[in-house]
Amino acid sequence: MDEAALLARADGPVTCERLVRELTALGLGEGDTVMFHTRMSAIGYVAGGAPALIDALRRTVGERGTLMVTCGWNDAPPYGFTDWPRPWQDAVRAGHPAYDPVLSEADHDNGRLPEALRRWPGAVRSRHPDVSCAALGAVATALTADHPWDDPHGPGSPLARLVASGGRVLMLGAPLETLTLLHHAEALADVPGKRFVEYEQPVLEGGRRVWRRFRDIDSSDGAFDYSAVTPAGQDPFETIARDMLAAGIGRHGRVGAADSHLFEAGEVLDFGLAWIQEKLGGAR
Repeated sequence: MDEAALLARADGPVTCERLVRELTALGLGEGDTVMFHTRMSAIGYVAGGAPALIDALRRTVGERGTLMVTCGWNDAPPYGFTDWPRPWQDAVRAGHPAYDPVLSEADHDNGRLPEALRRWPGAVRSRHPDVSCAALGAVATALTADHPWDDPHGPGSPLARLVASGGRVLMLGAPLETLTLLHHAEALADVPGKRFVEYEQPVLEGGRRVWRRFRDIDSSDGAFDYSAVTPAGQDPFETIARDMLAAGIGRHGRVGAADSHLFEAGEVLDFGLAWIQEKLGGAR
């Protein structure tokens, strides 16, 4: 979309000052710990791009606040490389660089903001190669430290710590299906038929590249079969999020041109966990 269309969508440039006003009106405030998901094009023409948006978020939450994003690893070896012919596997094992929290790019599928935040001076990033999170602010280290190698969406994860810290989730024009915190609900849900993946990736330990094996819920193809409880063609996380909004959970407003939502992380977890266990027959 060209600049003229973006300008028209938001009724003019979306400046840092405007972002602060509209984020504040949505309910974000001083001292908040917030995980955010963003679709920049939905906001309109943001004067200054991703850095201006991060600056606006930092101004809104202040020195006592913290920003967090999900990063992943753009250049991770594919899960299925262990099924390749042996010479190909050997080449990957010998030559694939290790995940480096400082240097490895965030997954491009997550948009521009995770990469911009993880590069920000003072930002820290968790050690897990596949589902790393980056954070900036007062409790950034506490959120990201010692990310569990296995069950990285479960207890002790940055997502769990976001909930425990009374954090919030901000959706800035991002599709509701990208509400990553619901993976934490999946990880905790006591429901039959939960699907897992195991995979290998290279990491740095003591400055040396080593290959580790990981186990996690299947966050790519789905931790559960939701087909019987979601409308055809609709992502299950969108279904859960829409039901949550219909139940009066979360705040809605516009930031620039973007329909945006602000949720309490604990409410997302509680609703998501109850929804999964009720709909999929695992309620106890």
